[in-house]
Amino acid sequence: MSDSDGQLQLPDVLARAWGLPVPGKGPRPGLALDRIVDAAVELAADEGIKGVSMSRVAERLGVSTMGLYRYVASKDDLVLLMVDAAWGPPPAQRRQGETWRQGLERWAWTQRERLNAHPWVLAIPISALPSTPNEVGWLEDGLATMADTRLRPQEKISVILLVSGYVRNEASLMAGLATALSTDQTMRTIMTEYGRILRRVTDPARFPAVHEVLRAGAFEDDDDPDAEFVFGLERVLDGVEALVRAREDDGPDDDETGDQSAGLIPSG
Repeated sequence: MSDSDGQLQLPDVLARAWGLPVPGKGPRPGLALDRIVDAAVELAADEGIKGVSMSRVAERLGVSTMGLYRYVASKDDLVLLMVDAAWGPPPAQRRQGETWRQGLERWAWTQRERLNAHPWVLAIPISALPSTPNEVGWLEDGLATMADTRLRPQEKISVILLVSGYVRNEASLMAGLATALSTDQTMRTIMTEYGRILRRVTDPARFPAVHEVLRAGAFEDDDDPDAEFVFGLERVLDGVEALVRAREDDGPDDDETGDQSAGLIPSG
């Protein structure tokens, strides 16, 4: 979207997020955008994202609902800022001697921690590319971990999409399973019960592969709640490492622009 001079005109919510002026919309004394976002995040933590509305946030702040609209034009705009606040700043900058793989591991683990701390983020459909300050900071940090590789720019973006997608998927799965846990259950008890159900309802002749893992106790062996995340992340990074090595084997005169499909770390 451009103005009459051909300059990019940012949506008001992005301008406010980046601390840029929003013409014609003066702030109301006694209320700040950060306070609005913090109140909305607290409400989401208490009641989930479905419990967040402009009127409920206004109630928490002790102001009128109309007062909020001088800062955010809609609930969608508010949710955009809430997600940015939930992500927070990106993980610490690259450590001395850190390899690209160690950097992406740090990046993925910190992302998982943020999603586990704010599971309501997982209920928000991804509808935009990262454009708020913290989200762009995460993108910067993720790309910086691969600075010393010979990956093409489009490939670096695709790696960010791949890793962030894996983290989000695993966090969504664990959050869903967590809702099924009663006070006296652990993930291991759920998996053990699942194995018992499979033994009861399946025929080894029809499901031989299933019964092979049942006999091996595959649903009962591991008490480590992070084991599945570690396994999946290592396999994802193994694939990236194969690509990194392939690019190292490329000659310096090879085309580094390529024609790669690229994605971005999803917003939300």
